[in-house]
Amino acid sequence: MTRTLALVFSALFPLAALAADGSAPADDSFVRPVGDSDLSEYLWVNRPIVVFADTPADPRFQQQIDLLLEDEAAMRDREVVVLTDTDPSARSPIRSQLRPRGFQMVFVDKDGVVKLRKPSPWSGREIGRSIDKTPLRQREIRERREGG
Repeated sequence: MTRTLALVFSALFPLAALAADGSAPADDSFVRPVGDSDLSEYLWVNRPIVVFADTPADPRFQQQIDLLLEDEAAMRDREVVVLTDTDPSARSPIRSQLRPRGFQMVFVDKDGVVKLRKPSPWSGREIGRSIDKTPLRQREIRERREGG
């Protein structure tokens, strides 16, 4: 039991450190810290899903990241990028703009409009359905069908 618990924590600590770290990983990484980035950087390029928490140790934060990583391929297909912000005292530009309280998952469409705010973790499947209902995604699907 102790070894299993140690293995689970050793797998989660690097993810928590990534979320709390202010340095940005490679641009193609699926999950990246917010840092000093702004939502305008993702306008018409990606669909940011911003996961906020007051600490990287929040179980809801860890669960949300795990759920998104489980469906990473489907999220990448929808051009989703996951941004994490677990330091309220840093007052990042995105935190100032979206004003979360405690844990919150926010989906912002490519046009910069907030489409979804949830105070609890959502599965990749539920998020994918919400994305697929947006007019921009509907148009992308139509264009993909017509083009190929």
